[in-house]
Amino acid sequence: MKDRQTKITASAGLAVGAVFGMAGTFAPSASMRGLLWGIDGIGLVLATALLSLYFFRKGQEFVAAGFLVFAIGEGVLLSGVGMDLNASSPSFGAGSSMWAAALVLISSSAVFPVVVRLLGFAAAALFAATSLQIFSGIVILPNSSPLPFYAYPVFVAAIFGWIWVLLKELLNFLVVFFENPGLSGGLLSARNFGIPPVRSVPPA
Repeated sequence: MKDRQTKITASAGLAVGAVFGMAGTFAPSASMRGLLWGIDGIGLVLATALLSLYFFRKGQEFVAAGFLVFAIGEGVLLSGVGMDLNASSPSFGAGSSMWAAALVLISSSAVFPVVVRLLGFAAAALFAATSLQIFSGIVILPNSSPLPFYAYPVFVAAIFGWIWVLLKELLNFLVVFFENPGLSGGLLSARNFGIPPVRSVPPA
């Protein structure tokens, strides 16, 4: 029960972070952007702190360390969400470098599927390239194009991959529940998920 609650809460935080983060990138005003990115950052810090503890308890130290580094990096990024974009560039460079390191740690383990890990490595490379440019004195804003603008969709895809893995067991349970003709009349086909259908036992 504790693990299920952790997974659901962390998945909600990841989803909030992904959705509000992308929305903030396209926000029409600085105040709206700061608000959306602030909510995004809080959701991601909450989620990754929980996931760090969860994977540590599971004995997955690399993944746990990755989510811990992610939470710290997100905290650094939160410090600049209310600033002018030019003023926030140094903190963004620091935070995105920690994102890159975190994504490498998380994606190096077989906890997540290969596709999700590849997305994580790709996002890590893009954020590393962004932070290295900032560290070398090039002014790059958090919404600059091509980087980091085109890193965000890859990053968000990896996040939703994490959510899918975290909620897969719960989703499979719900599919089996609805597949049971005695409960729902077979509204969903569990065969599509590779789960044998549950059949009611007729009375003797």
